[in-house]
Amino acid sequence: MQGNERSKQGKDAGAALEEEALAQLYRERFQEGFLPRKRDIWRVLCQHFFQRYVAASDTVLDVACGYGEFINSIRCGRKLAADINPDTAQHLDAGVELHAVAADRIASIGQESVDVVFTSNFLEHLENKAALDQFLQQVMQVLKPGGRYLILGPNLRYLPGAYWDFYDHHLGLTDQSLAEALQLQGFTIESKRAKFLPYTTQGKLPTHPLLVRLYLLLPMTWPLLGKQFFVVARKPD
Repeated sequence: MQGNERSKQGKDAGAALEEEALAQLYRERFQEGFLPRKRDIWRVLCQHFFQRYVAASDTVLDVACGYGEFINSIRCGRKLAADINPDTAQHLDAGVELHAVAADRIASIGQESVDVVFTSNFLEHLENKAALDQFLQQVMQVLKPGGRYLILGPNLRYLPGAYWDFYDHHLGLTDQSLAEALQLQGFTIESKRAKFLPYTTQGKLPTHPLLVRLYLLLPMTWPLLGKQFFVVARKPD
């Protein structure tokens, strides 16, 4: 029993160190002065693009929600967020329910309880394809029949070198390889864009909310500037 207790304490300490390291990484990557602009960008993205996939009565789960830019901005009936970053709670609006669970445990939130799952720039942080498969199984479990999984992420096909500029990127994915992974787990691909948004809000491209709105109004520019895929997958009815 003592050995089991020490093992549990060791795991708890390791998890705490991992969470603090994650928090520190994101504090350095997203400086406090840039956060208001980032929130403004996501308000535009949600209002003028992502909202079309979310009904007013839907329950939405934002996995690895970070500082809550998406879940704070999307309009829906119930807002859920999952993240192990200890800094997350202070950035979420009052109406958001935070679950401090890892991505491979989101089914604990409730089987078939969510209409829409959303992830942004998250899958590339998973250790390997086995971890991706496990996560997709969790998404399938938490979604209601007919529910959607909305996925935004960097497309390795168009970022062969810059993709690895972030220290915590592990898994290389393209829109096509992700679509195959989703189909293997039983999802139907509703739509797939190989090029949607630019790679990062910290790049050289202007990020003023008005310019983001203009970008969304001109989809002919997406193949020129877009480096991130956007995939919509559906759980069978």
